[in-house]
Amino acid sequence: MKPSFGKLPRGKRQERIEQSPNYRAGSFRNLAPTSMLVKGASYFTIMREFIKDKPGRYPETPIPVVKTDLHKLSSGQPALIWFGHSSYLLVLEGKRILVDPVFSDRPSPVQFIGTKSFAGRVYSPNDFPDIDLLLLTHDHYDHLDYWSIVQLKSRVKKIFAPLGVGAHLEYWGVNPAIISEFDWWEGAEALDDIHITATPARHFSGRGFIRNKTLWTSYVLQTRNHKIFVGGDSGYDTVFATIGEKFGPFDLALLECGQYDKNWPQIHMMPEETVQAGIDLQARVMMPVHWGKFVLSNHAWRDPIDRAWQKAASLNVNLTTPRIGEPVVLTESMPKSRWWQSVR
Repeated sequence: MKPSFGKLPRGKRQERIEQSPNYRAGSFRNLAPTSMLVKGASYFTIMREFIKDKPGRYPETPIPVVKTDLHKLSSGQPALIWFGHSSYLLVLEGKRILVDPVFSDRPSPVQFIGTKSFAGRVYSPNDFPDIDLLLLTHDHYDHLDYWSIVQLKSRVKKIFAPLGVGAHLEYWGVNPAIISEFDWWEGAEALDDIHITATPARHFSGRGFIRNKTLWTSYVLQTRNHKIFVGGDSGYDTVFATIGEKFGPFDLALLECGQYDKNWPQIHMMPEETVQAGIDLQARVMMPVHWGKFVLSNHAWRDPIDRAWQKAASLNVNLTTPRIGEPVVLTESMPKSRWWQSVR
């Protein structure tokens, strides 16, 4: 089997997993009852529909990209660079935190099958300085990329991941000493003056036919002066309000907005639900992610951001919408242009 498929947890790692209140009858469970598909839907009919050519699923002209020198990204305020989909670099308290890096052409176990990045390889692991913390939300291919991890691992000082995900990382040659794994509501002082708590999400995991042997999560990042919510993947759930009550208000919430479908409404949010999740979290600014790079559903490529923008405007929600690679600096530079409207 190709190494990109990863490895399932075993030994002491599996023993710890079995102690989790979120692991029952051999797999991790969501807090709320969650169906992978609506009644009557099948994977065969979904795949048949997915392979049909649909106007608007891919941009016809190049999407605008900003090439920022990542070595020079620094600010007294929290800053980030979005690389499309759910990959981004956060700078907090002078520390570099890289979230779910996927720099391969395709989010797939093999690079000759799967949807291809709209923008190509504008950024690569070679563009990065040393990473103080690599933050992983779950083990799906569009969030945990084997090739990116292998190229980055020698320059990463610490890794935070959900329970079980460390098995993949160790199999790929990552030093076990730098890996910390978390259950929901567990946290740690990740870096000087930066505390991170793993919080629940409503999703699933797995890199093959076996699902939910590793956990999926969101994160709360806290410094002395700022709070940031890293959403990972999640269907809409009351847990957003719970997190907002416990940790909010947030200066910025990064929330999935894309790859939804009427056939799987409980494991990904519709754009309108994404905006509501930001409200539930008490976020001062919301940034939609999980769009703008890959086609993993049937909707048009810019449908997520169009719908999120419209809903946010109707509810007076503050949205930031940077181009790929464009710096976002809290309180100083929060891009709001509707750049996707100029792309055919």
